Amino acid sequence: MSAARRSLMRALVLAASLAATGASASGLDELHAFLAGTHSATADFRQTVTRRGGRPEQQSSGTFAFERPGRFRWVYDKPYAQVIVGDGQRVWVYDRDLNQVMVRTIDAALGQTPAALLAGDNELEKNFTLVASGDADGLAWVDAVPNARDSQFKRIRIGFAQDLPRRMELTDAFGQTTTLVFDDMKRNPSLTAGLFAFTPPKGADVVGE
Repeated sequence: MSAARRSLMRALVLAASLAATGASASGLDELHAFLAGTHSATADFRQTVTRRGGRPEQQSSGTFAFERPGRFRWVYDKPYAQVIVGDGQRVWVYDRDLNQVMVRTIDAALGQTPAALLAGDNELEKNFTLVASGDADGLAWVDAVPNARDSQFKRIRIGFAQDLPRRMELTDAFGQTTTLVFDDMKRNPSLTAGLFAFTPPKGADVVGE
């Protein structure tokens, strides 16, 4: 049996056991089922950045796709155009207005970030302390606290429904919170390899590794 089939079987067994006992899945259960049963996904997202004190500072929206491990494409359409691509080895961040590309190795860029929770490997406990944090707003929540002291985020909360992430709340060291709401998420679509390839545009300033 292939690794993908084994992962899917584990997710199905978990779902069946919860249904048989009448128990509802915790956020941690849903996270593990998501990792086991979701190899790729696409979705639309809405992002709000809120400063300490609760005042919204910035709103944006776009689309994303991922194929684990380490391949993703995150596109901001509004209000500013930006493309972030992980090709499995490097992460490229392209700012169209500045015509600038920043590039880092995938290990350096992913380790303690939200992308590691969605597009990384299944060994999250290496980088995060994971705790189920109850139900709220119709979602089962899990808290992910980065193990590294130099992480840019103090805490990441993920709300799940039907074994898929629907909302993420990321709190940084300055008390600023970034909220992501995912819409129209599709599990395990067929994605082309070219979606996760990036070539810097001609004339762009390339900065980094």
